[in-house]
Amino acid sequence: GTLLSLTTATAARQSTPAPRWDQAYAVLRIPRIGLTAPVAEGTSKGGVLDRGYVGHYTRTAQAGQAGNFALAGHRNTHGEPFRRIDRLRSGDRITVETRDAVYTYTVGKRLARTAPSDSGVIAPVPRSNITTTVGYSEPGHYLTLTTCTPEFSSRYRLVVWGQLTSMRPR
Repeated sequence: GTLLSLTTATAARQSTPAPRWDQAYAVLRIPRIGLTAPVAEGTSKGGVLDRGYVGHYTRTAQAGQAGNFALAGHRNTHGEPFRRIDRLRSGDRITVETRDAVYTYTVGKRLARTAPSDSGVIAPVPRSNITTTVGYSEPGHYLTLTTCTPEFSSRYRLVVWGQLTSMRPR
């Protein structure tokens, strides 16, 4: 009995349920890395991230709004939506599709490594609290992608920032 339940628990932990699109309210597309992922509200591991969603930091702006639309995603396991965001370059396009519109953001800046406690990276005007020369200084319409780094570790955060460049109503 004990061995069987341990094996079952391990198998359950390793297989990620596919995200349910009815829980998603937006679709994130990053052509450079071939990503199409559902976006759900919140960044809890059990309810959102561990189910393969990209999670929206609840106290940040929504897509297309002034401020910072900040997202988190797993880099390894659980569908690993942000596995390759380290490959994004300045000028790459990222789209966020909601029920009402398609928002296009263009990658501008990156932060290869910062502490998990660096909350400045998801502030309305995103800027590192630790490496204060990295980020933005003017209000705008920003997108922030955050994930763990190095791979298979949660010691630091990798951050990619973009700015809104177009909006098309659906």
